[in-house]
Amino acid sequence: MFGLFRLPESGLPWRVPTAVAVLALLGTCTVRPGVVSQAHTVGALRVATYNSPTAYYLGAHGPEGPEYALASRFARSLGLRLEMIEYPSAAAAISAVAHGRAHIAAAGLAVTPEWQRTILFSRPYQRVKLHIVHRRGAPRLTGLQALSGRHIAVVAGSAHAYALRDLAKSVPDLHISEVPNVSTLDLLDRVWSGELDATVADRNEFFLTRPYHPELRIAFNLPTPDELAWALPKDDPDIVLRVASYFSELERIEPDIVARYYEPDERYDYAGARALVRDLQDRLPAIRPLFEHAAREFHQDWRILAAIGYQESRWNADAVSRTRVRGLMMLTEDTAGSFGVANRNNAAESIHGGAAFLAQMQETIPDRIPEPDRTWLALAAYNIGYAHLEDARVLAESAGRDPDSWLDVRDFLPLLSSAPWYERTKHGYARGWEAARFVDNVRSYLDVLEWAAPSGVLGPAPG
Repeated sequence: MFGLFRLPESGLPWRVPTAVAVLALLGTCTVRPGVVSQAHTVGALRVATYNSPTAYYLGAHGPEGPEYALASRFARSLGLRLEMIEYPSAAAAISAVAHGRAHIAAAGLAVTPEWQRTILFSRPYQRVKLHIVHRRGAPRLTGLQALSGRHIAVVAGSAHAYALRDLAKSVPDLHISEVPNVSTLDLLDRVWSGELDATVADRNEFFLTRPYHPELRIAFNLPTPDELAWALPKDDPDIVLRVASYFSELERIEPDIVARYYEPDERYDYAGARALVRDLQDRLPAIRPLFEHAAREFHQDWRILAAIGYQESRWNADAVSRTRVRGLMMLTEDTAGSFGVANRNNAAESIHGGAAFLAQMQETIPDRIPEPDRTWLALAAYNIGYAHLEDARVLAESAGRDPDSWLDVRDFLPLLSSAPWYERTKHGYARGWEAARFVDNVRSYLDVLEWAAPSGVLGPAPG
């Protein structure tokens, strides 16, 4: 995986045209205040973005996504509040900057000549390989010449489209369809369904779709990688230099800030129930009283809390994820703060915070929903956020399924990762497949705990 700047191609200096443009802008005069001055006047840095796993989305505990992570840190470096403004497409986000409706655009943008006519791209913050992607079982694509006679679809006006146009000069009978008003994730879904022969996806996009499209395969890489950057106003050299300096500093202090959104999360071990049996004796006895204490306070079964803790951290109080959630119950800083957790690596505090958060989700589930569906839905909300759970319930109901049944809602959670579905929802993209598996895992671990402690007691409490 290519992290922030850490790429085989990343030894290349940032593009000379960008530096030349900065120098040219330094010699011009403009009446309009610069971005930073405008932002201080309105009290916030307004960042145009796009609801996508490659940019910005609402997670279980608030805004998430690689662009949000980058933009929030940049806003703080300027002493500004961040205001993310969603637009229906990356092109619309760029237009917002070009017409002064946003200060910058951070939307998973790849540098293209067409967009450079209206905005200036920042120094690239990531370079990612481009893949030709097809479905396993389809005729194998072994190289550029194997594309002859093939039908490949790409997003209209995208960097992927420009890359294919260059290929078409050397590959006879390459049939390219530029599809408007879709995302690359949409096209990957169509390749998976057999509707398309192949598409072009960057490495980030490919790894995002693998969990729910495991049959997709990389045929080969295209020769030129994508360069991902922010869109900036053409008439503000100050913001260009500030962004370049910011990315340089991130390269030094936090080079993996983008990569952590695409790599598989080692916390999710979908075949870990057998390991739980071993850890029941090695790890649980010392912390079982903490689960029991929190369960009594919040009227829960301690074994459910223990199952969540095992799923999140394998009962490791010092666990830390790439996205900086930490502790035995893997709480974000905001969630921990809202439940009075001062030290997330303190097992007792973490378990108390996790129990309080689960109780909040359980209280939010409609009263009419009986057990056990009530608990399974609350667990999904614990992982993905209640707003996204509601989106999945709405999708289930619109399809004639029961929005109060966990088994019915579970079928629709993974669809929140697919643009044709999440674009129909109120809260947009979510890692719905992860929430479904989270609940499956917790239930699996709970089964083991109930077998080991049918009365809710696992031997005498230590001390």
